[in-house]
Formats: sequence, C-alpha cells, structure tokens
Amino acid sequence: MSTTDTPDAPITTVRGACPHDCPDTCALKISVQAGRVIKVAGDPDHPPTHGALCTKVSRYPERTYHPERVLTPLKRTGPKGSGQFTPVSWDEALTDIAARLAEIAQRDPQAIVPYSYAGTMGLLQGESIAARFFHRLGASFLDRTICANAGGEALTATYGGKIGMHLEDYAEAKLILIWGSNSIASNLHFWTFAQQAKRQGARLVCIDPRRSETAEKCHQHIALKPGTDGALALGLMHELITHGWLDTDYIARHVDGFDKLKPRALDWPPERAAQVCGIDAEVVRQLARDYVTTRPAAIRLNYGVQRCRGGGNAVRLIALLPCLTGAWRQRGGGLLLSASHWFRGAVDHAALQRPELLAGRRPRTINMSTIGDDLLREASPSFGPKIEALVVYNSNPVAVAPESAKVVAGFQRADLFTVVLEHFLTDTADHADYVLPATTQLEHLDVHTSYGHTYVLLNQPAVPPLGQARPNTEIFRRLAAKMGFTEPCFSDSDAQLARQAVPSLDVARMEAQGWVKLDLPALPFAEGGFQTPNGKVIVDAPGLGVPDYLPPYESVDSAPELARRFPLAMISPPARHFLNSTFVNVVSLRSIEGEPVLELHPDDAAARGIADGQLVRVFNDRGEHRCKASVGGRARPGVVHGLGVWWRKFGVDGKNVNQLTSQRLTDIGRAPTFYDCLVEVAPA
Repeated sequence: MSTTDTPDAPITTVRGACPHDCPDTCALKISVQAGRVIKVAGDPDHPPTHGALCTKVSRYPERTYHPERVLTPLKRTGPKGSGQFTPVSWDEALTDIAARLAEIAQRDPQAIVPYSYAGTMGLLQGESIAARFFHRLGASFLDRTICANAGGEALTATYGGKIGMHLEDYAEAKLILIWGSNSIASNLHFWTFAQQAKRQGARLVCIDPRRSETAEKCHQHIALKPGTDGALALGLMHELITHGWLDTDYIARHVDGFDKLKPRALDWPPERAAQVCGIDAEVVRQLARDYVTTRPAAIRLNYGVQRCRGGGNAVRLIALLPCLTGAWRQRGGGLLLSASHWFRGAVDHAALQRPELLAGRRPRTINMSTIGDDLLREASPSFGPKIEALVVYNSNPVAVAPESAKVVAGFQRADLFTVVLEHFLTDTADHADYVLPATTQLEHLDVHTSYGHTYVLLNQPAVPPLGQARPNTEIFRRLAAKMGFTEPCFSDSDAQLARQAVPSLDVARMEAQGWVKLDLPALPFAEGGFQTPNGKVIVDAPGLGVPDYLPPYESVDSAPELARRFPLAMISPPARHFLNSTFVNVVSLRSIEGEPVLELHPDDAAARGIADGQLVRVFNDRGEHRCKASVGGRARPGVVHGLGVWWRKFGVDGKNVNQLTSQRLTDIGRAPTFYDCLVEVAPA
C-alpha cells in the first residue's frame, strides 16, 4: 500500500540516528505514513544536527525502498563475480552456512575470517552478537584499519585518547585551520559552525592538495603536495620557536618532552618546509603568525592527512600545535580529529562483545587493509592457516580495499566460502556463495556514539523489516543456534543489548528524546587533564619516539626512479554525494555525480594531449583504470584526483580507482596508504 492510496492516514514521527561513517552522527526525525517512511529529516532539537541533513541521508527512503534491494536469502548459481543467484529459504541458507563453517572450524577456526567495518556505526548492528559469534567460534581477529587507524593511534599516543574540542565551540573561533578535510562533503555540521564563526569575523584556511568545495569557500587555500603535512607542521613549529610565540607556561605544565621536539623543529625553517610541500615560504611564515596572533585558533584535522606513509607522524605533529601555543585555554581554541574516546566511560564494549567466549584462545589477526595479499597466501607457520571462509558484513571490500586486482582474485578463489550480509548486490556480494538480506537503519534498533561530537543517540525502528530482511543481530543469533552455541548471551534481544551497551545512561530518556549528552568539562584541557598516564601531552611516545616528517613511499622526491615512469601523485578522496561505497547505487545521487572521473590540472592534461571529458587510462605497475578526465582548477600541477569510491560494476572497464592503490601500510596504526600513489595518465 502506498501513501497515495491512503492520503488521509496519520503521519507518525520516529526518532532515529544516522548510521554512516561520518563524524556528524545526526539525530533523525523519521515520518511514517501507512506503514511506509515518507521522509527523513534532521532533528532541530539536537544541537549538532540542528535540523539539517546532508543530501545523501535525506534520500534514505529511496535507498530503503530501492527496487534492487535484496529481500530474500540468495545462493550463488553462476561463477563468482557474475551476480547470478537463486532465492532460498532462511533455514536452507543458515543450515548450509553452519555446516560449512563447522567443517572448517574443526580443522582450524582461524581459517574463518570476519570482514566488517563502518557500513553501520551502530553498537548493536556492528560488533555485538557478531563479535560474540566469532569469539565463540575462535575465528581470526580482524584488524579494522582501513579508515582511521593511523590517525587514531597517533592521537592516542599524543593525547592519551581520541579526544578533542567540543564541536559547538568552533563557532567561537577567530581562526580555523581545516586540515585534510572537505568538510562540506564529509562533515557538514562542523561546516555550519565554521560558517557561524566566519559570519562573526573568523578567518578560514583550508590545507588540502585538492581545491575542494570547502577550499573554495575558505579565505585561503594552501595546496600542499600529498603526504607533506608533517613538514608543514614542523615549519610552523620552527616559526613559533624562533619568534618566541610559545605559551611557555602551558608547555612547562602540560607538555611532556618539548625539549626533544625543539631541536627537530629548528631543523625545519620555512624555506625547507615550503620546498617539501610545494608552496611558498612566505605562506608558512604568515600561517604561523596568523595561528599565534589570532585567538582563539582552532584546527579541524581530518583523516585525509593520515593516508600516506608518514600519516601517523603528521597527525602527532599537528596535534602538538595547539599545545605549544596554549590554544586549549580558550573556548574556540584547540583541535578535533576524533571524539570517540570521550565515550569510554559510557559504552561497555566488553558487555556487548563478550571476549570471555574466547576461553583463553588467542587467534591470529588479519589486517583488513591487506586482504588482497592475505586471501592469496598459502598456509605457513608465520601466517597460519589459509583463509577458507569469509563472512562479510557492513563492508564492501572488493570495492574499497586497496590493490583491488588482488582482492578480486582472492574473492574469486573456487575454494573460498564467502557469506555476505547486505542490502544490495554490491561488488563484494556478487562474489558470495550466500547473500543474506540485512535491514537498513529504518528497520532496526541501534545505539550510536559519534567521533565528531559528544552525544549518544538511540535509533528506533520506524517500520518493520522489508521482505525477509533481518537485523545483523538476528542473523548472527540464528547462525549461532545452527552452530549449536547454547550460551545464554546469544539469546539477548536487541533491547537488552541496548541497555548492556550504555549501562550508565538513561535509556528511557533516550527513547523519549532520542539522545543524551555526555557530561564533560566546558574547557577540557585548559589545565591539562589529557588521558595520558600523567595527564600531559606526550611528545616522546613509547615505541614511537619523537614525531618527524616521513616522506611518502611514492613521490617525485622519495622515489625518483618510479616517478620517471609514473610522474603524477594520485589521491582518491570520496565523491561528494557518496559515503565510501554507500549510496553509489541510489539513482538520484549517482545522477548528480555522473560517472567516475579523474581530475587533472590543465598543464598536466595539455602535456598529455588530454581534453576535458575525454576517456583516459590511469595506470601504474599495480593496474589500470579507465574513466573520464575532468580538467580544471581542482588539481594542483603534478597531482591528480581519482574520486571514489565507485562500485566497480559502474566503471567503464569494471574497475575503480583502487585498482591503482597499494597495500603498503602507514608508519603508525597499520593503516592503508591510499593517498601515497604514483600514476601516469594517457588518452584511452
């Protein structure tokens, strides 16, 4: 029944939360009429959301009611990758899956690997019953590194946790450095606070190789070379030190190890930093002067910075800047990369995931960022058993993991048993032996924290599951039962899980209001109080030493032989109207994006005889990808942008930009180096 059949049916409102991998974690008001969601809007009473949603999430009903939605279990009938399936019953699918997993587990449960990430950020539909299932099974651990691990571990090494400014305080800043972020596309609600500050006289500076939509709206754009952010931070420190622009009292009381940082920074005069970054020395001098003389000064650091070899060190260096100037003393001063660890005291991950189910076992760990290599490995004493089964949920590794030619080859192995929990037949689902239909955010209960603000949100189901779709929690409950797991924790309902997730919070209040705010100090670091053992910022971190600039693996300066063949640095920032690989198949959003493109500077295009809109071949030793050229002002000379993350099946040649990226890992956090990639481009 559609709403047009019942135009007079009452409209009810359900409170929800955006589940996606975005720092905003918006509070939603979901309008339901005649059992169907007709509108998803932002909650005007939730301070970070203030009634606004991004274009992507405002189209969420279109995604939920998409005609290609998977609504019944599917069993593969054609070759892997063909997307050929036949519907089967839940009982048939789960019985076969359980039998296959049990057979493998009898030999070695570590041959079974879960693969998941942030398709939902929910505590329940992410790692609750799923984690219990894999712990009880004894499957391999997954090192979930693909997005934020380098920056997260770097920030933790410096501040003791992923903590920072309150989002709303950016409205009070007079200078905001937006560093490695296209906030208009990926952090919209921060951008609204930055715009509020701008209207009150604040100056906005965007530091990013790409002239993004955000950079266009800032007063200044500093287009440094990819992977050189650490050099810029050291150049700024040089100026702070040599001009006496330090808050020596704050450093003496709240910074541990400045004496070891000082000589390193003094080796980076503006001329050296500028040469490495590909900018003018005066830009470094003036930015340092502005940063210390304009108060309050804030930095919004984002994860684009850390997707190169030295990304972790760069984050550590940038995170030290507000500590050297005492910017933390004022409201509107400081830095935010992630707020995740503010929730440490509120969320009980152990209660959700039940690590005691491991019963003393310590399985091996597989890094999700090297899944291409790992799926192609044979058993060995150092690696352990060959991977025989993958259970994929909340992720699309065939599209999003680096060096995708190897990822595809791994997923196409005839002896690999693959189960995918999904909404659609993604690139990964096309390679599955079974696809199990999962619910969307509008159809299940969940609890959400944020990495961009300090509110906990409750997502209420607005409508019953469509077709035979089931929440992740229910799928893993049923699979546990088929495996013969009888522990009582596998019977916990989603409502019970919600209370286990946040035992100290008032869930009844969350049910009524939709969200609660953590009780935190207004100025958390005005007098130190970082989450390190001594409460001070750490410069010389155990096992890491003093942060330094590490050049990219692949650049003209660090790899001249490679650069002779592949002279262009490629970064692959997300397309504005997608969120990683989510929303790519939503027709209205894909029509806005058009098709996969490669952005080039006019000089680089002219040197290769490439015109705007022309089909080009982007290639390196790892592979090639064909797409349309977009020639204009977004790229600086020597750098190209392969906007992602398109599903491979929508590419001209059935590939995407990750055909070119490498599986080499960052200095800290074992994370991928997506933006550390040399290529060449030619007319196709």
